[in-house]
Amino acid sequence: MTAAAAQSVIITVTKGFSVSLYATDLGDAKQIAVGDDGTLFVGSHKSGTITALVDSNSDGRVDRRYLVAKDLEYPEALAFHDGNLYVAENERIVVFNNIEQRLRRPVRPVEIYDRLPDNSKKSVRGMKFGPDGRLYVAIGAPCNVCEPTSPYGSIIAIDTKFGEARQIATGIRQVVGMDWSPEDNKLWFADSSRDWMGDNIPPDEIDRVESLGEHFGFPYIHGKSVKEPAYDKPKNLKVTPPVFELPAHVAPKGILFYRGDQFPEDYHNQLLVAENGSWNRSSKVGYQIVLLKLDGNKVLERNTVVSFLDGEFPMARPYSMAMAPDGSVYISDDLKGNVYRLFYKGSGPSDE
Repeated sequence: MTAAAAQSVIITVTKGFSVSLYATDLGDAKQIAVGDDGTLFVGSHKSGTITALVDSNSDGRVDRRYLVAKDLEYPEALAFHDGNLYVAENERIVVFNNIEQRLRRPVRPVEIYDRLPDNSKKSVRGMKFGPDGRLYVAIGAPCNVCEPTSPYGSIIAIDTKFGEARQIATGIRQVVGMDWSPEDNKLWFADSSRDWMGDNIPPDEIDRVESLGEHFGFPYIHGKSVKEPAYDKPKNLKVTPPVFELPAHVAPKGILFYRGDQFPEDYHNQLLVAENGSWNRSSKVGYQIVLLKLDGNKVLERNTVVSFLDGEFPMARPYSMAMAPDGSVYISDDLKGNVYRLFYKGSGPSDE
């Protein structure tokens, strides 16, 4: 069916689901996170702001919004944990303590880590807390294709109490979305492969970390088997192949294991992927939320849940996802600065 999420936006949604416009005017809405009390936090790279959105009566619409911070440097990566909001800002990570109790008058953030590489080169970043209580930070390569110096091109895990960091994975290019399997707590992430090799190569990746310090191929191998012409893989380097190859240039950003109970049972513990879309392609692909149906650590199929692409015209570029308290899913859009809410209505006819 098609759902009119706003007057100027037509979105195609799979049967039984609907999409509503949750909030607008959020800059280039990047990573999002949900607080313990249900507050939705949105980071904007370009505007340098963090915005808090509150739905006080749980009707699926924002009642109040607060500007948590402004004039930040590249605050697109954020995470929420134990009442506190963590934000990556250029070379450091800061925390806004007890933020949901201080939305009207946020306190000054406290620096907890100061060893991120300079982000003036605009390497893509993502953050999320793992089941072990550590803050996982993906630090993208600052290039289309290069041999990045560490910690560029890696995922690190930070002990936020002591400031200690360890390298979890390397050989990545652009990672935003990370999540842990509800079945075995293994880390999964989505990686966008390089551009300018043609419309159909190299594939983008869904990866899974089996052991500490694995190398996932960049820049030497893209996907499972596409060799990089500019760099030869070192002979002794062991590369971990992706769990699943996505089509080239769909640009996967946010990923989310669905842990709610609002969606049908065949969505439970399955993987949702936000495909941000294909600027580097002669015809458009991506611009959608897809469901990867899993059997353990194997991907069986990929199905579209929401499409924001109208022919060759993207209505939105989905970037990040987060679970709402009621089991619906928030989706940020870095094209128009919106946040959408994906929810399940059942198998009956739509009233939209």
